[in-house]
Amino acid sequence: MDKKEEFKEFIRNKPELVEYIKNKEMTMQQFYELYDVYGPSEEAWKPYERSLNITPTKITDFMKNINLDEIQKHINTAQKALGVVEDLTAKGSNSLANIKKGPVTPRPLNKFFED
Repeated sequence: MDKKEEFKEFIRNKPELVEYIKNKEMTMQQFYELYDVYGPSEEAWKPYERSLNITPTKITDFMKNINLDEIQKHINTAQKALGVVEDLTAKGSNSLANIKKGPVTPRPLNKFFED
């Protein structure tokens, strides 16, 4: 595998590098030159790794934006729907069991052509 193919595979495994290119902070040529000099060495690529940066402040802000009343409405709607399905399935099985079967009268045999 030549150097270009190795670089392409490396970039496929590092999607955070593509974000630098999209944001025009770096070019593919610049990344290729870094790869040509340092290869896939982790130390060379650490400055370009982005983390999620989840902080307790971000978590509390997210929790503040949750509307508990809306969630409760959706739960109630789901419970009602499940109740309807439960009633339909319970009535369906009981109604089949409650059907009274009358006496079965055999159908007459019809003779054709004077058998």
